[in-house]
Amino acid sequence: MGTYLNPGNNAFARNLKTKYIDKTGLIGVINDTIDTAMSLTCISRPRRFGKSYAAQMLCAYYDRTCDSHDLFDDLAIARTKDYEAHLNRYNVIYVDMTGVKPYCDNFRRLAPFLREAIVRDILEADPSVRADGDFIATLLDAVRAFGTKFVVIIDEWDAPLRENVESEREYLDFLRSLFKNSSVTSKLFSAVYMTGILPIKKIKTQSALSDFEEYTMLSPGPFAEYVGFTEREVESLCAESGVDFSEMKRWYDGYELRRVGPVYNPNSVMRAIRNDAFDSYWSQSSSADNLLDFISRDVDGLRRTVEKLMGGVEVEIDPTGYNNDLTYDTRDAALTMLTHLGYLAYNQQTKRVRIPNEEIRLEFARTLRDDKNPETMRRVRESNQLILDTIHGEAEKVAEQIRRVHMETTNPLNANREDSLRAVIQVAYFAYKDYYLKLEELPTGRGYADIVYLPKRGADVPALVVELKWNGSAAGAIRQIRDRQYPSALEGYGGEILLVGISYDRETRQYECSIEKWQP
Repeated sequence: MGTYLNPGNNAFARNLKTKYIDKTGLIGVINDTIDTAMSLTCISRPRRFGKSYAAQMLCAYYDRTCDSHDLFDDLAIARTKDYEAHLNRYNVIYVDMTGVKPYCDNFRRLAPFLREAIVRDILEADPSVRADGDFIATLLDAVRAFGTKFVVIIDEWDAPLRENVESEREYLDFLRSLFKNSSVTSKLFSAVYMTGILPIKKIKTQSALSDFEEYTMLSPGPFAEYVGFTEREVESLCAESGVDFSEMKRWYDGYELRRVGPVYNPNSVMRAIRNDAFDSYWSQSSSADNLLDFISRDVDGLRRTVEKLMGGVEVEIDPTGYNNDLTYDTRDAALTMLTHLGYLAYNQQTKRVRIPNEEIRLEFARTLRDDKNPETMRRVRESNQLILDTIHGEAEKVAEQIRRVHMETTNPLNANREDSLRAVIQVAYFAYKDYYLKLEELPTGRGYADIVYLPKRGADVPALVVELKWNGSAAGAIRQIRDRQYPSALEGYGGEILLVGISYDRETRQYECSIEKWQP
């Protein structure tokens, strides 16, 4: 057992001693690619989504120097036809890039360090291997000596690109030397599995490692089920632990993947269960992931877009122009990067992004509060004031502020479209998260309430039932709320309820607001 060659199964065995969700089906997907033209796999997913966990699982399964039957025989992979064919049959090269950083001068000597360290491990395992300074030749001779090819597992593969741009060219050249020459690659490696936060970097619109099959948060393919916890898995965990599933869903759901449905952040779910507390566990562990870096630059109107997202508006993006690194010069590139980092959820059908859940929304809210840009501070202040004006029944002030937001945020070509009315309201009230939970299209038995702002626990504010009228009247909106008994949907809420009618006249382009207390 070496440092980088055949690390054994201890790490995965340790993971199994804690509460475990069986994700060994991922191994089956990799097994299907072994010694095929699809054998090079790169999976990107946000931090805290189990990347290292999966890498350690693969090491335990493929490493020929250990017997992992006891670890896998009761798991899903054992029920597949190729289970025994690949179990503990390969020499595994495993590198956690964040782990080697201190030993290679902050990635400046990464390629020489890895060559030397891997060759040292190979010679320790079999001194007969010829090592004459040619790394590829040494690997080829190791395959001859060992009688089997390698499975390569690289965790946090993109860390050198995220943390030291100076090393980028040398590092990518090193990876290309291993995985770009198909005739050499096929002789050395049965499978390669790389995982990180970012997809493979594009150089002049082309992938720097074009032979890899890439699976991302935008297009996870057959790995969608293994990106995070599925809803069924989270329901089961909540039932076992006596945790409120509806709250778990509100806090950590929101990443919707095709053919799988809702996906949850595994780290956050497990910490919420362990700590018996719902909170934002999305800790700021890297400056590269700092939202303030993105928002403060305000590239291409990004700040205003963030306000729309905070209000619950889904925003259309074109991810094709993003270079898969930490640079961006357009709004779409910035939003695409935030999606890869896990701050936004992407809908493959609509090509739109949104803030996925309460946990991430709190991160955005904190970032906006910390942004000292005068324009950001003004907008946060105005949104908070709008909420206070609504609570205090200042209908004219509410209408005027919504009109100003409409003028600032709505494309003139779309200003008179009915669907823009809801978006304007959402942006105007984007600071609501300090006080409220927002419910849209709330079923009431006699229709749907457009928007309901329900006070958070401990918030000393009334509930707001908002009805929107396009080319109608604010009074008519209030009448509809009363006639259809919308507040009755707030069963169990015993506090004060305000009825808020907001109308927009497309001819005069004016807003009107009416606010009344609900009297059952």
